[in-house]
Amino acid sequence: MKRIHIKTVLLSILIIIAAILLLFTYLLWPVICSAVSVKQLEDGLYSMEYSGDYGLNDFLEQGGKASDMAVADFVIDRLFHGLVDLNLQHQPFGCSTLSVSSPEGGQLFGRNFDWGECTTLIVQTRPKDGYASISTVNMDFLNLGLNLSENAFVRLMSAAAPYAPMDGMNEMGLCVAVLMIEDRPGFDQNTEKPDLTTTTAVRLLLDRAANVDEALALLAQYDLHASAGMMVHFALTDAAGRSVVVEYINNEMSVVETPIATNFYLTPGEKYGIGTEESHRRYEILTETRRSPMSMDEVRDAMDSVSKHNFDSVFVSTEWSIVFDQSGGEARYYHRENYEKAYSFRVGQ
Repeated sequence: MKRIHIKTVLLSILIIIAAILLLFTYLLWPVICSAVSVKQLEDGLYSMEYSGDYGLNDFLEQGGKASDMAVADFVIDRLFHGLVDLNLQHQPFGCSTLSVSSPEGGQLFGRNFDWGECTTLIVQTRPKDGYASISTVNMDFLNLGLNLSENAFVRLMSAAAPYAPMDGMNEMGLCVAVLMIEDRPGFDQNTEKPDLTTTTAVRLLLDRAANVDEALALLAQYDLHASAGMMVHFALTDAAGRSVVVEYINNEMSVVETPIATNFYLTPGEKYGIGTEESHRRYEILTETRRSPMSMDEVRDAMDSVSKHNFDSVFVSTEWSIVFDQSGGEARYYHRENYEKAYSFRVGQ
């Protein structure tokens, strides 16, 4: 009888363990599925295709979020079911963007992301009720507080990546990029509209806006809150050739028509020109270099001319450069200032 009792207890324990494992697998199935699609391209650079629903409709319907921590809580509840702890973190970064026409009559957009060495994830999404897009995430902005290998961390956090893009292009040719301005405090609108943070605004525009006009109309419908309190502006350009920078001056949205942006205010008035000395120099170089039309290789070379190795930057590099073909849907990525090697992707493929 005692032997039968022990066997029964052991069997019950095994059944409970199996049930817990099944529940854990069921709850984290979106995470597991996204992790399967992650590919390592080289050290510090990954790509993935996100085929599931990352819940943007739910995010917007409940009013959005006004802070990175609130966005993190939403992601934890919806994708991780409270089983992990997530923080969205940001540190100062520099950037440059350039908009030109191509010899074929289309539009090209170049983008540099300058930061300390980080892990980069290229994210392709195809939402059922939005535009397909390709975007780029600095995975160092996502923090689990766990001691994981780079590969394991990227695979686990890939499910949260759609909520943290720093730039991207959608299938309609709209490009969006975030560029920091060294000024405090960051924008923090409070007019009782639904809320967006810096990165969730990028996600919304890539998913829902076909051109600059639609992007501006969408931004006007929300209260914007700067991620980590950092002042940024948004560079927007579309396949028709319109290129603007969106800034927030005293929490009021300002739109400046410009084909070039770096890291200082472009809105005329008291804030104009506030930013780093180097960002002014990069702007001058791109202004001198820019012409229309330019080929994708020529835009690459222009971005190379303002990458960090030109400025004796010890602790910062250009972690990624991109040339977007807004008419053809191609994105060419260059990692850590290696402009001899391009990783090519096509939006929606």
